Amino acid sequence: MISDKLPKIWYGGDYNPEQWDEATMEEDLRMFKLAGIDVATVNVFSWAKLQPDEDTYRFEGLEAILDRLHREGIRVCLATSTGAHPAWMAKRYPDITRVDYNGMKRKFGGRHNSCPTSPTYRTYAERLASKLAERFKDHPALAAWHISNEYGGYCYCDNCAEAFRVWLRKRYGSLDALNRAWYTAFWGHTLYNWDEIVPPNGLSEEWGGYRTNFQSISLDYRRFQSEALLDCYRLEYDAIKRHTPEVAITTNLMGTYPELDYFAWAKHMDVVSWDSYPSLDTPVSLTAMTHDLMRGLKGGQPFMLMEQTPSQQNWQPYNSLKRPGVMRLWSYQAIAHGADTVMFFQLRRSIGACEKYHGAVIEHVGHEHTRVFRECAELGAELAKLEDKLLDSRISAKAAILYDWENRWAVELSSGPSVALKYVDEVHKYYDALYKQNIPVDLIPVDADLENYDLIVAPVLYMVKPGMADKIDAFVKRGGTFLTTFFSGIVGETDLVTTGGYPGELRPIMGIWAEEIDALFPDASNRIVMKEPFGQLAGAYSCGLLCDLIHSEGAEVLAEYGSDFYKGMPVITRNRRGAGEAWYVASSPEPAFLEGLLGGICRSKGMEPLIAPSEGIEVTERRKGDKTYTFLLNHNAEAGEVKLPERLAGATDLLTGRRFDGVAAIPGRGVLILEK
Repeated sequence: MISDKLPKIWYGGDYNPEQWDEATMEEDLRMFKLAGIDVATVNVFSWAKLQPDEDTYRFEGLEAILDRLHREGIRVCLATSTGAHPAWMAKRYPDITRVDYNGMKRKFGGRHNSCPTSPTYRTYAERLASKLAERFKDHPALAAWHISNEYGGYCYCDNCAEAFRVWLRKRYGSLDALNRAWYTAFWGHTLYNWDEIVPPNGLSEEWGGYRTNFQSISLDYRRFQSEALLDCYRLEYDAIKRHTPEVAITTNLMGTYPELDYFAWAKHMDVVSWDSYPSLDTPVSLTAMTHDLMRGLKGGQPFMLMEQTPSQQNWQPYNSLKRPGVMRLWSYQAIAHGADTVMFFQLRRSIGACEKYHGAVIEHVGHEHTRVFRECAELGAELAKLEDKLLDSRISAKAAILYDWENRWAVELSSGPSVALKYVDEVHKYYDALYKQNIPVDLIPVDADLENYDLIVAPVLYMVKPGMADKIDAFVKRGGTFLTTFFSGIVGETDLVTTGGYPGELRPIMGIWAEEIDALFPDASNRIVMKEPFGQLAGAYSCGLLCDLIHSEGAEVLAEYGSDFYKGMPVITRNRRGAGEAWYVASSPEPAFLEGLLGGICRSKGMEPLIAPSEGIEVTERRKGDKTYTFLLNHNAEAGEVKLPERLAGATDLLTGRRFDGVAAIPGRGVLILEK
């Protein structure tokens, strides 16, 4: 439970009363009560208001806000405001602003504009967090801490360059080791002094953001910047913990955001929170996958949905309205995948600057007589009725997908084989195949314990870190099923190729050798031709993107390529090893093939769907003690139904109290939560 001060699913969001007068806040509080809002995130961007100069701190206004919220029974997620430094600080201390990718020194403006290695930023941010914690540690409204906001962005200033050199000394110990790791013999880049090292950006090794001459250098800079920003977070975390050791601390993450290694970050968060902003055309399985990734950051612990919009966004190319029922549906989708909060950005729409057209519970019209407010109030009433039933319930999965930010960086920094290869897209293809069959799946880091899983899927496992191959081998030998794909096992953790043939350290596990890798143009494809049926797979299927030209070294060949000069070469193999098996998928198949392949593998392992699939109806399950909560989410605009298994006979819908046997009918964009 996030806080015993609010033992229910939290309902609320970001609130900025400092932008309004007292009369507006009073009207807001009246409408909050109508909407069932019971938590507000405040003080997210108030640093300039709290600290007008080096030595002055003004907390009276913030205290008045907390006092007023408390009188209305609203709990507070208190932010530290360090996501944007004050203008006076940038003017007086030039080290605080970043240098961008192209080497330009930033002026004051925007947000996330602070250099993560700036002594000024670190000093003042830590001090502000400490003073806030000291001032409000005993405030009865305080339920959680929110450090900064949506960390991100890299800096390339001289401070960062020097800190990068220090980081590299610690990582490699000597220049000889660094030269080997970076392969600096290429293009005469051998380094003889630490101060010869410069950050890789548009002035040195990189161009276009993800094109680089030296992948190893660019990979290490991403590691360094992720850790530098994490260090800033940890300074504030430690300062707050000294005053409020029992209060949960978080910072809002951004799903599959590419720049930060969230598995490393999560180790230092009491609870994971994230901001979910799918577009109208975002696949619902991609949103589900991202929820599961956030849940997986702390080993399955429930997370906070910190932000979503109640209606529309303002920063996407096409900012469509959420259709009636969709806000409620997507809110329950988050809960179905492990969220213990439903929170919005924002509770009242601002009237100026870049987010004035971002949706809110209270629209610009300023009253409750809007479609959006009515939907929010209806959801608030439902969540109140659920009380604490779902809190801290967990999801149980026997299938897992390995997800690794460092592997993603390495894949997308690679100078080939195809610009179309996108790590998240390939991971999502495998997740989607399991999602469509209602098979629960965890997303886990490469250092996770594999003991509790029967199936591990590792799409595009390009980078194999030390000890990883041995762990996978042990998993397979004791009876697990491991599946990986093309462009796997190519390099080690410094992005140097593992010689001796692809897939490197995975080669004996997979029982194959990949001789070449063919990159197909977007309008080209090959075929996967089954040698004999496997489960529901038979005949031929399309594949594309990349094609590994592989040879069996003991693996059974289940399918071959259907065209080009490598027609007849293996494309799908299975290697029996110990008590388990290792599958290799040498190209990127069409969805129907992946559904059939993973469905067949799961059935062979006794992993059955939670409920037989029905098009557009999502099924998940959370468990708590002896209770099971089965979520049925109809993403179709039309009504649908599912056939319930015997184990759910007599289950009751938490939202309506209806009892179900046999078949459950679900309205269009409707939700059932069946308790058994």
